[in-house]
Amino acid sequence: MHMPEDRPILKVRNLRTRFKTDRGIVTAVDGVSFDLYPGETLGIVGESGCGKSVTNKSIIRLLPERVTQYDPDSNISYHGQNLLELSERQMRSIRGNDIGMIFQEPMTALNPVFTVGWQIEEALKYHSKLSSSRRRDKAIEMLRLVEMPNPVKRMDEYPHQLSGGMRQRVVIAMALCCSPEILIADEPTTALDVTIQSQILRLMDDLKKKTGTAIILITHDLGVVAQACDRVIVMYAGQVVETGGVRDIFHRPRHPYTRALLDSMPKPGAAGHQKRLPAIEGMVPSLFDLPVGCRFADRCQRRQPACEAALPELVDPETKSVTRLATGRTTPSVRCFYPLELRQTKERQV
Repeated sequence: MHMPEDRPILKVRNLRTRFKTDRGIVTAVDGVSFDLYPGETLGIVGESGCGKSVTNKSIIRLLPERVTQYDPDSNISYHGQNLLELSERQMRSIRGNDIGMIFQEPMTALNPVFTVGWQIEEALKYHSKLSSSRRRDKAIEMLRLVEMPNPVKRMDEYPHQLSGGMRQRVVIAMALCCSPEILIADEPTTALDVTIQSQILRLMDDLKKKTGTAIILITHDLGVVAQACDRVIVMYAGQVVETGGVRDIFHRPRHPYTRALLDSMPKPGAAGHQKRLPAIEGMVPSLFDLPVGCRFADRCQRRQPACEAALPELVDPETKSVTRLATGRTTPSVRCFYPLELRQTKERQV
């Protein structure tokens, strides 16, 4: 796997994102911190509603400003700039140019009344000084790069004329046309069949190797994480609950939530029809009524009285020292009073 450089390209520190609602202020992302290194793929996983997408939309400030609040201590550092302090005009020069994003559903990310070519060229028109003919040539080149069949013909077609896999390729081409340093991919394979999903993941990995782009991959599919990522952040109810390398997460999970997610995956070679996969009982707590203690306690089979009395810190599972920051390429961390011991975990095929 491509080894990233030592200096992070993006530093997220103590990110807290709040929304104004009719019921009051709700905190959707609570104290998230991580580093992203050049040329690596960082996976962010968890159930729906755990804060994955809000975290990454906070990075590029795509949340509605009127109802969104960021904590004064929050910092998203990109080349020494705190993105949370930039004006909307300054952010527009960064979005698409320095930080690209692949949205979850390509059919809603693409405008149905404009051709594919027009939409790719629009980003180039805004962020580059290329002439009209050069923009078209560049758009065709990008469609070739993402392995679009007959790219010249596709330039003049509309989104509804393309298959799901083709539309996803268009969205990737749009996100990469200005050669961003960071690519945020929000569930890029959710609506695709397994064959096309594999092609898209391979394509993203090839593009990363060719361009050195760092990727943040948001997904709930642990199989995708195993195939595509270098490091993993596991989120639950707006917080980071575990971090580590892919092998650490899959072979030596320390948080009961991570273990439960892995246990709910089909096992290679197992006769799936003979036994039901275990499910995580209960529901993710409402952000309007979060527990005082561990947010996973109500669903955890290992809970103790201490779990419901106080919120655990994010710590190094070996030294038990508080890390607070889910940073570093290899150092794991876990938010649990009673993390799983290594002897309680067993090697898994992924």
